[in-house]
Order: sequence, then structure tokens, then C-alpha cells
Amino acid sequence: MEIFEGIDGFQWDVSNIEKNHLKHDVLSSECEEIFFNNPLLVFEDIKHSHHEARYYVLGKTNNNRSLFVVFAVRNKLIRVISARDMSKKERSIYETEAKKNTDV
Repeated sequence: MEIFEGIDGFQWDVSNIEKNHLKHDVLSSECEEIFFNNPLLVFEDIKHSHHEARYYVLGKTNNNRSLFVVFAVRNKLIRVISARDMSKKERSIYETEAKKNTDV
């Protein structure tokens, strides 16, 4: 996908690490894992893209945890803004799309 071209890694600071862990019990390592696992569903977050382009992804960690992650790309780095477990509706969308990608 075009938004991932030239990405050099992730941008973390104490604020975004602690916020996701304290609020939703999501580790920064789990957020990173989903970007390397398939399928990864990527959507533009037009509603929240006033100051910078934001996106959200639905993906799974190495331990099969289903996450919803909001991020922006800053200076060729993915900056996670928020991360939480997928809602029931999001899990349904993810599973439907995952099935489409494996049915051949």
C-alpha cells in the first residue's frame, strides 16, 4: 500500500506508550506486530484528518489478539495515536475480509 512506502519504523514516546497501555492494556510491541501480520485492513480516517492524514488498521498480533489501531505517518515513521481491542462489528468486518483473501 502506498502509505507504507518508505516507512523506516515507529515513533514512540512515553505519552503514546502509556496512554494505550493504561487505557486499553495494549503494548507498543503488539501495535507494531499487526503491521507485519496478514491480513492487515487499512482505512483512511477522514473524520479525524484535519491537521494530518490519519488512518486506522484492523489486524492481529502474533498471539492472535484483534486490534484496532489509529496512526499517522510522520517523517517516514508510523506514530500510533490510539490502540484498543476490535469491537464486535470490527471483528466481523475483519473476519469477512480475511475470508475473502483466503478463498481462491
